Amino acid sequence: MARVAIVSDSTNYLPRELARQLGIHEVSLYVGWGDERVRESTIADTPSFYARLREEAQLPTTSQPSIGDFLSVWEPLLEEGCQIVSVHLSGGISGTCEAARQAKAILEEHGRGDQVEVLDSRTGCGGMGLVLLAACAAARSGASHQEVAERARGARAELEMWFSIDTLEYLRRGGRIGKAAAWLGSTLKVKPILTLGYEITPVERVRTARRAFERLLDHARELHDRGADGFAVQHIQAAAQAQELAGRASEIFGREPLFISEVGPVIGTYTGPGLLGVGAIPERFLA
Repeated sequence: MARVAIVSDSTNYLPRELARQLGIHEVSLYVGWGDERVRESTIADTPSFYARLREEAQLPTTSQPSIGDFLSVWEPLLEEGCQIVSVHLSGGISGTCEAARQAKAILEEHGRGDQVEVLDSRTGCGGMGLVLLAACAAARSGASHQEVAERARGARAELEMWFSIDTLEYLRRGGRIGKAAAWLGSTLKVKPILTLGYEITPVERVRTARRAFERLLDHARELHDRGADGFAVQHIQAAAQAQELAGRASEIFGREPLFISEVGPVIGTYTGPGLLGVGAIPERFLA
């Protein structure tokens, strides 16, 4: 049976060494201010990016990979005899997955499209990272690309990732606020807790950052109680809080996190610094 290669985009934000060990191939999105337009994967100095994000009056613009970007990653893998499962950022907030589908249509014109499965993860960041871990586990077991895709879909169906942010302002300015728009205009200073399904969806509002932290821990307990123990923590410019959250959550799950990752510039443009999140999938998807 042909080897299955796992492809994603740069918004999975898995730790680089982990992604390398797993052999995940990546197609980068783009981000930049004004006439700038650079591949997100080339931005090494994220603290400087977020410092500028705080200071600039205008948000940077972001854009999806081109069809050619996908083909340039997929075609060498197909030439090696691989089948491909390509897992991408939610179609509700990005055209990335649609571009991947268009790239697959081109391959179909040449009789090679049946070797590629394109999945809309209906999530991003740490959530997509967990789905990718499930896909990689299935690929290591010798599954076909259809079976790997089915494992990834199953993991996504069981996934729930909550994240808190400091303000809705970046989501509002960037046009990605989704159903959380109902919270705009409140006179209260609140810390929104959100989740990303097909689009950004509100969970609840709390009054302080500490209460948001405790609600994320409550969510971790709920995940553990229903058997989702393969967990991950994500953040933006909040490494100390992420480590504290990972430590407290480890006591709940009885294990270390699968990974702790920092969300990068493309998604960070719309959430702003200060994001903190936790989510999990059942460990059976990782075997």
